[in-house]
Amino acid sequence: MKAAPNLKIMNAKELTRIVLAKEELFILDVRNESDFNDWKIEGESVDIINIPYFNLLDGVDEALDQIPDGKKLLVVCAKEGSSKFVAEQIVEAGRTNVHYLEGGMKAWSEHLEPVEIGELKTGGSLYQFVRIGKGCLSYMVVSQGEAAVIDTLRMTDVFEQFAKEKGAVIKHTLDTHLHADHISGGRRLAEQTGATYWLPPKDATEVTFTYEKLEEGRDISVGSATIQIQPVYSPGHTIGSTSFIVDDQYLLTGDILFIESIGRPDLAGKAEDWVGDLRNTLYSRYAELSQDLMVLPAHFGKVTELGAGGRVMAKLSDLYQNNPGLNIQQEEEFRRTVTENLPPQPNAYQEIRQTNMGKITPSEDEQREMEVGPNRCAVHDK
Repeated sequence: MKAAPNLKIMNAKELTRIVLAKEELFILDVRNESDFNDWKIEGESVDIINIPYFNLLDGVDEALDQIPDGKKLLVVCAKEGSSKFVAEQIVEAGRTNVHYLEGGMKAWSEHLEPVEIGELKTGGSLYQFVRIGKGCLSYMVVSQGEAAVIDTLRMTDVFEQFAKEKGAVIKHTLDTHLHADHISGGRRLAEQTGATYWLPPKDATEVTFTYEKLEEGRDISVGSATIQIQPVYSPGHTIGSTSFIVDDQYLLTGDILFIESIGRPDLAGKAEDWVGDLRNTLYSRYAELSQDLMVLPAHFGKVTELGAGGRVMAKLSDLYQNNPGLNIQQEEEFRRTVTENLPPQPNAYQEIRQTNMGKITPSEDEQREMEVGPNRCAVHDK
């Protein structure tokens, strides 16, 4: 069947622009109900409904009754094919301004949007890479022709291309901890660029490769900028979770502290053991830092955490006022909060941890499948 002449294609970058600009969009998601309930496209001005593809094979009348006429419509499925078929039927039924998502939810999961967080005092800039479809955040420090990438995602070509555009050579890649929700691209990017790969040694007891140890006092220079590995020991999410202070302005917290929640301690099966570490990090170590530091986490859980231009950031003092995870006064209540009634664990998180240790080497398609779904690294990500 030839494509309907008035059918339009929308790619993940254009969809990201619409979500960040808070433009109105109506989405028809034709995946299975369970997949939709687990993970979907969200935005402040996005309306979305779910009608499984198999319900629309004999006609799209059920969908037409629920889709507002004239509003920009995007049809979405897992990979693309089903959404294109349904979108064609909707166009043939006389509707206009109809799009389908190129590459489906898999493309949405992998899109990275770079945004500038701010300039460095010594020259250079700090950039945040927003993986909007999955809620992952990476960072790049650029100064005087050198770059360091923090919590690199597996789409390493994006970081290579961005550094090239900025005229910078990637000298270092760093992981704040051993990730369990997504496959790290840090080691691969280091191999591709000749950079040094850094990992907290307490998280690296089972890894199969060589790395440089992220330890207090081993500050990393990037051009004229300094990444302070301090406080190095901010455990709780993992035993080796490490924070960085960049340029005395920015606190990169990994998965310890988010904008609207705190890190969960159960992904390595150690919730009861690590809950005390988590509380000490959040209520003591971070409390002793400058409250003017801008917190930059490795994840966000809700679109409400996206600020101007898509940036995910907040002043540390504001988080101590507004973040529910930082305002649980009783230790026993804190223990219950971070060990009971947690959201489901991330998809394939055990296999992802094994991959990040170098113990298994899944194919690109297998890695993509392992990462499908939300990150769920936070206590409050219901």
